[in-house]
Amino acid sequence: MEFNQENLPKHIGIIMDGNRRWAKSKGKPISYGHKEGAKTLEKIVRYANQIGLEYITVYAFSTENWKRAEEEVNALMLLLQNYLDDYAKRADTENIRVKILGDISALSNGMQKSIQKCMERTKDNTGVTFNIALNYGGRDELLKATKKIANLVKNNEIQIEDITQQVMEDNLYTKGQPDLDLIIRTSGEKRLSGFLTWQSTYSEILFIDKNWPDFEEKDLDAAIIEYQKRTRNFGAN
Repeated sequence: MEFNQENLPKHIGIIMDGNRRWAKSKGKPISYGHKEGAKTLEKIVRYANQIGLEYITVYAFSTENWKRAEEEVNALMLLLQNYLDDYAKRADTENIRVKILGDISALSNGMQKSIQKCMERTKDNTGVTFNIALNYGGRDELLKATKKIANLVKNNEIQIEDITQQVMEDNLYTKGQPDLDLIIRTSGEKRLSGFLTWQSTYSEILFIDKNWPDFEEKDLDAAIIEYQKRTRNFGAN
């Protein structure tokens, strides 16, 4: 570990790209790539907790991913549900707090129950907050937040003049959490794909030419080192 422990990013986001192409490159089914990606995720989140990161958010399933083949979507949802059920049994012993970011109302009843159970079991943990962006879209989040605020105005709970950036942030899925300091996207693709649109305004971004199942702890170390080399002015000179 070569990075400066005193200058860790508070919040790291990861767009876990490349599971499917990794599987295809090995002549394996897509589901195998997602399973191996889940193992990588578990390893990285545990490591993030060990080194003292406060928040880590991963893009697990976007609102656009429903366009994929039904067989792949069903397999991915089952994998995610099993992942959450497993975390509900043991994440509290690892002191990891799990939160889901996204519209869970569109998910199956079984998935919703697994989500609620996992978040309830881990809500009092004091280690890293592990956010899973599930059925999440940046535009969708902003639209939902806007509707919430509009209802507050409609019900005379606030006035239009009272709407501030803080009011907007209080109606996002990440309420009470810091913005993303660093975003990592694997597989070499160079776009954010609607990942935490509001929260990524001043994020440092690192694109890594490695598929997600091959991502290792040393790659997270290298990303943090690169982050610490950059000067963040937030629009100032």
